Amino acid sequence: MKKALLIVIVLFSASSLFSQKVDSIYFHLYTDSLKKGQHNYINVDAKLSNGKWLPLTAKEVLFSCPSATFEGNELKIPFDFKEEKVSVKAVFKNNPSIWIERTIWIKKKPDDEILPTKDDIMNGKTPKKNKGKNRN
Repeated sequence: MKKALLIVIVLFSASSLFSQKVDSIYFHLYTDSLKKGQHNYINVDAKLSNGKWLPLTAKEVLFSCPSATFEGNELKIPFDFKEEKVSVKAVFKNNPSIWIERTIWIKKKPDDEILPTKDDIMNGKTPKKNKGKNRN
């Protein structure tokens, strides 16, 4: 009986959260540019009618980009990508009239510093700065 009551409470709570209407969706990116050769997570949040925010995944959002590919919320930018920027579009699947599209720049310069390895940290070594040399 207690288990059944708990299940009903959990289902009711979840249904009340998802019964809120999605007013709009927004990109909340973790960076100002995307990196080549990596999976770049594209964070999309829904603003609900009650003012609360709900993170969305590819289950709720249809992602598209004409010049790169998506795997779930991750935009794959190849190492040999030639363009300076990409256009990313996110469409809310339950209501396609709710969508957002943004231009996101591709990072040009290499990272300024090389992160230390586990051995470097354990041995107290400090990594050297990358002075514009291409890293492999």
